[in-house]
Amino acid sequence: RNKTFKNNLTAAKDMFLYKKIHYILWYDWAPIGVNDLAPRDEYRSYVPDIFSLRKAGADRNQIANALFKIETEKMGIAGTLENRLSVADKILQS
Repeated sequence: RNKTFKNNLTAAKDMFLYKKIHYILWYDWAPIGVNDLAPRDEYRSYVPDIFSLRKAGADRNQIANALFKIETEKMGIAGTLENRLSVADKILQS
């Protein structure tokens, strides 16, 4: 019974963290600047990788590097290192 409760609590915390990361990517990262114009799910496909890094205990540089990889390989642009580090810090504080 306690195991089920702990599993449910962990699942709820993970869901909250997942949604928080999506929010941070949308409002704080937004390297292509479409968060005013595009549907809210524009960055949703990037959340699983960042979530996995956060859950695995990645540091700010690892998260910032993952964001850089997404920017350059999937979006064809590069935001600033300062922004990526700021976003990584917010994700780590979540």
